[in-house]
Amino acid sequence: MTTALITGSTAGIGAAFARRLAADGHNLVLVARDTKRLREQATELHDRHGIEAEVLTADLSEDAGIESVAVRLGDRKNPVDLLVNNAGFGNKGRYLDVSMADELKMLKVHCEAVLRLTSAATEAMRERRRGGVVNVASVAAFLPRGTYGASKAWVVQFTQGAAKDLEGSGVRLMALCPGFVRTEFHERAGMGTDNIPGWMWLDANKLVTAALQDLARGKTVSIPDPRYKALMGIVKVTPRGLLGGVSSKTGRKYGPQ
Repeated sequence: MTTALITGSTAGIGAAFARRLAADGHNLVLVARDTKRLREQATELHDRHGIEAEVLTADLSEDAGIESVAVRLGDRKNPVDLLVNNAGFGNKGRYLDVSMADELKMLKVHCEAVLRLTSAATEAMRERRRGGVVNVASVAAFLPRGTYGASKAWVVQFTQGAAKDLEGSGVRLMALCPGFVRTEFHERAGMGTDNIPGWMWLDANKLVTAALQDLARGKTVSIPDPRYKALMGIVKVTPRGLLGGVSSKTGRKYGPQ
């Protein structure tokens, strides 16, 4: 049986990955900040699917939390075959309205943690000549949307570059770029979602299915829905100046993801 490690596993996309991978027979290492929720999740997945679910409490906005997960990823005796870097959050407010401490915390989780954990995982995977990493980004990566969009753009660029460098090693890397997904994301950030059109919402379980299919196909970037693929096609041919104004207004209205 293979083992998958998922950060931010107790809610949203991370929880959907955990459910799907457990149902497929993968053992899990579940990573989040809330030990109680982690243990409840581990027990449920073990009882329902008969897999082993390890709990690792870690705050990825702190060095100690990142290091504890990196150490687990580097464990050669209990190897991790798939890493899902899902942990993340959004800050409500425009640039300069958000405190510098909160901006830096976001970059720590979205960029530094992703870099360090991907590096720890792929180093061990390259030795075994097999493994995969899914770095959860966002369609906001393709829009001029402040720190959140910039951090997710970094995730996409980093993942594509690392995938190129590891070509032929047996290790696959993919950036997953969803749109609006019904999770706790916006509630935690204090963002209203009442005005988001119904057609823009994605189902987390279907998103994960599409993402795993794209990973198996060897894609390095996954936009797992035809609606968002079409929207991002329009984005590519829209003048950046116009796009910046539209995305700024939309971001303040709908939130960053």
